[in-house]
Amino acid sequence: MNAEEIKKVETYLKKLFNSEAIELRRAPKVQDMVELHKGDEFLGTVYRDAEDGDVSYQVNFAILDIDLD
Repeated sequence: MNAEEIKKVETYLKKLFNSEAIELRRAPKVQDMVELHKGDEFLGTVYRDAEDGDVSYQVNFAILDIDLD
């Protein structure tokens, strides 16, 4: 993902979750994925998928069972 794509997706997620604390950070050595953070907390990953000329972004959340208590 390039810097422009990351900014667009980050802006969308901030609006979607109504939170300016949402931040996308480049993952070391991975081109098609960024890390999703809210402040200092790691929430998951965002992958870029370009298939058959269409581009989409897949968000994967990590929810630990200890966070559910």
